[in-house]
Amino acid sequence: MDSQARGALGQAAREHERFLWGLCYRMTGVAADADDLVQDVYARALATPPERLDLLRPWLTRVAVNLARDHLRRRRREGYVGPWLPSPVETGDEEVPPSMEARLPGGGSTEGRYELLESVSFAFLLALEALSPKQRAVLLLRDVFDYSVLEVAEALRMSEANVKVVHHRARAAMAAYDQARCVPTRDMQARTRAALEAFLGALVTGDVAAAEALLASDVRALTDGGGKSRAALVPILGPQRVVLFVRRLMEMRSMPIALEMKMLNGLPAMVVVYPPAKDPMLAMHTVMRVDLDADGRIHALHSIVVDRKLSAVRMPVPE
Repeated sequence: MDSQARGALGQAAREHERFLWGLCYRMTGVAADADDLVQDVYARALATPPERLDLLRPWLTRVAVNLARDHLRRRRREGYVGPWLPSPVETGDEEVPPSMEARLPGGGSTEGRYELLESVSFAFLLALEALSPKQRAVLLLRDVFDYSVLEVAEALRMSEANVKVVHHRARAAMAAYDQARCVPTRDMQARTRAALEAFLGALVTGDVAAAEALLASDVRALTDGGGKSRAALVPILGPQRVVLFVRRLMEMRSMPIALEMKMLNGLPAMVVVYPPAKDPMLAMHTVMRVDLDADGRIHALHSIVVDRKLSAVRMPVPE
C-alpha cells in the first residue's frame, strides 16, 4: 500500500474513532484498555487493510470486537486480585456526552434498547460481567448501538440464526439488571449527589448513626485495588461493617489535599487526592461512588484506587 492509500485509509478509520472507543470501553469496562484496543485496531487496518473502504466500518467493528473478546478471555483466565470494578469516565452534565455517543455512518445517533449514557453506568457495566464475551458483543451491537440482526451477523461473521440465539441468552442474563435499570436521569443524579454528600459529611463529623441510616440493609462496599493498592479483597456487607471499614480507611490517610464532585458514568462521584504516604500501597487517588435502591438508600458503595483505572478522570488540582 502506497503512502497516499495509507493516508486515505487512516483518515477513513479515524472517522469511526468515537464509535470504536465506545464499543471497546463497553466491552472491557476499562478506559485505558479501550485506548489500547483502538490503537491495535488501527495498526491492524494499516497492516492488513480491508479490500473496500465502503466496508470499513463492519471490518473495524469485527476487529475491535475480536480484540476485545480476546482481552476479556485473558482477564478472566488470569484472574483479578480482589473485586473488579469498571474504570470511571467523565460524562459531565450533558445527557449524552460526546465521548460516549456513537454516530452512525449517515450522521444520526444510535437509539437502542439501552440509552447510551445508561450503557456506561456502573450498574450496566457490572451486569455485563455475567455475559460471555460473545454475548456481550452481540448485546452491545443490538441493544446499545442499534445494529440489525443482519448487521451484527455481517460484522461478527455469524449466521443470523446464531445471532438471535446468542442475543436471546444475553438478554436472559441481563434479566436481573432489567428489573431495576440504572437510567441516570436528572432526578437520580440529584438524589445520588445528596446521598453521597450526606454520607461523607456524616463520616467526617463522626456521626456513625447518621451514616448507617443512609445505607440499605443489604449494602455492599467494593474496593478495587487490583493488588496494587491497599483494598478489601472481599465485599464488605451490611451498614455497620461498611461504615466501620470506610472510617478505618479515613483514619489511615492524611487529610485530602484536593477533592471534587464530578459526574462519572452518568452519576456524581467524589474524586479525592491525598498527599504521598510512607506506605507505597496507600493510593494517592481515589474515586468513591454510590448506587441507590428504590427507597433512596445507598445499596452499593464503590471505591476505585488503581491508577490505571483512573486514567480517564482529571484529578482536581490542590489549591
